[in-house]
This record gives sequence, structure tokens and C-alpha cells, in this order.
Amino acid sequence: MVTSRSSFSMTEPLIRNVSDTARWVAFYRAMESERPDAIFKDPFARRLAGERGEQIVRSIPKGKQMAWPMIVRTAVMDEIILRVVKEGADCVVNLAAGLDARPWRLPLPASLKWVDVDHPEMINVKLAKLAADRPVCQYEAVKLDLATRAPRQALFALLNERGHRTLLITEGLLVYLPPESVAELACDLHAQPHFQYWLTDLASPGLLKMLDKSLGRTLREGNTPFRFGPAENTDFFVPCGWREIEWRSQIHEGLRLKRTFRMARFWAFVSKFMGARRRAEFQRFSGIALLERAERPGA
Repeated sequence: MVTSRSSFSMTEPLIRNVSDTARWVAFYRAMESERPDAIFKDPFARRLAGERGEQIVRSIPKGKQMAWPMIVRTAVMDEIILRVVKEGADCVVNLAAGLDARPWRLPLPASLKWVDVDHPEMINVKLAKLAADRPVCQYEAVKLDLATRAPRQALFALLNERGHRTLLITEGLLVYLPPESVAELACDLHAQPHFQYWLTDLASPGLLKMLDKSLGRTLREGNTPFRFGPAENTDFFVPCGWREIEWRSQIHEGLRLKRTFRMARFWAFVSKFMGARRRAEFQRFSGIALLERAERPGA
């Protein structure tokens, strides 16, 4: 198998579109799943990533070294999803679901409703690759471009009736959106009374700046630049009626799971001696947030 960057067409970018970012992340899940000490198992990941996913990881600068945050994100979200479902969530809506295979691989209740939403190409690719396998719960796939607001709002109104305590997931989505689009999405989600919880990953301005140095050009070539890393962190969502109930620092979770970068333990130790503001910035550099529906200010 040819795995150098030269294997790509000289006329196309390494990341052609958002579908390639899904293949890229799926290959990271395959890398972890194939370890003897894997912290999760995704038996579908390599099939879903395909040759393209592997080529992207092998071709981008420090591709394999960048696996740890995606692996940590997957493991932590798995934990939170299973817990929230156990505590009573009866429906999961995964927005921009990409090549996520949780309805096939997690030990979910058969009665749970799970809805994946993504653009038609992505849904078609995933369902074709998983055609021989059965989801463990009541699965539904919806083909929709979430960037178009009116159809999105209509869909949310329909999905509101699927469950009484719905968990929303936006894994790897918000970072690609401009802040005004994230705020609009947050308000649209809050408009549905049965949408109770929202699980998402969140970057900081510092992380966006760091990633731009290493991946900015590659992502811009595919029209998938990183855009959203709010300085106010989860407080960004408060005006739209969402409040944080849980925050998992990616660095600290990486240390817990033994999947992190060199010198992470040193920096975690150093952070204990930082001033309060710097320590908070370190804690919020990147992480996973569970939000809960609240009243909108002024409502």
C-alpha cells in the first residue's frame, strides 16, 4: 500500500472536504482499537476510515502524534453517553455524525432511540460500509445539510418528539463553524423542550492558534478551517439557554487514560504553581463539556 503524500493527486488538497476529516478521525479510532491495551474498541473504524483515512494520517505533519486528543475525546464521550443514558436519556441525536459507529459498538439499551444526522454523502458512505451489521438500539439516519437553518429547525421539531429526555451530540463539529453559526445552532436546539443535554468538545483561542500553525494551510485548502474556540468557554452558550454541568479537561483526561503527549505530566505539574487565571486557561485549553438545558436569560 502506498502511504506517502505523493500517493495523492497533485491537483487535489490533502483534506478535500469535511468528509475527509471524518475518515481521518476514524483512522485514529482504528489505531487505538488495534492496540493490545486499547481503552475502547471500535471494530468498524478501519473499515470506515478506508485507505484515504490512513493516507491522511500518514501524510499530515506528525499525524500519528496527533492521535491522542481524538482517542481521549472518543473514550470520554463514550463514558458520558453511557452514563447519561443509564440515568434516563431515552433518545440520542448525533449532529454531523460522520463515521461514528457508537450505535453499533456501545452496550446501549435496545429501547434507546438513536438518530444520526449528516449530509447525504456521509450517511450513504457509512450505511454502505455497515450494511452487514445491525445497530444495537433503535437507529435512524437522517440526510440533511445542517448549515441550512429552516430545514434544520423543522427537523429539530420532529426529533423533539422522538424522546422525552434527549441527549444531543456535536463531536468534532463546532470547531469548524463561525461563532455566529454556533450561537444560532444553540438557540435552535434550545427551542425544543425535550432536548435536555448537549455533549460537545470545545477548543480555546490558544488551541486554535496552535493548530493553525501545524494544520491551518491543509485545512484551508479543503475549505475546513478551524473557526470556533470561544474565550468565554462554555459561558458562550448561556445566552442561548445552556449551562455547563460537567467539564473534562483533555489534558487531564489524557493523563488519566494514559493517552497524551510527551511532557504532559510535567505541564500538569507546572500548572499547579500558575496564577489563578493561567491555571484556569490551562484547565480549559481543550476539553469535553456536558451542557444542560436552562432558562434563557430574560425569558
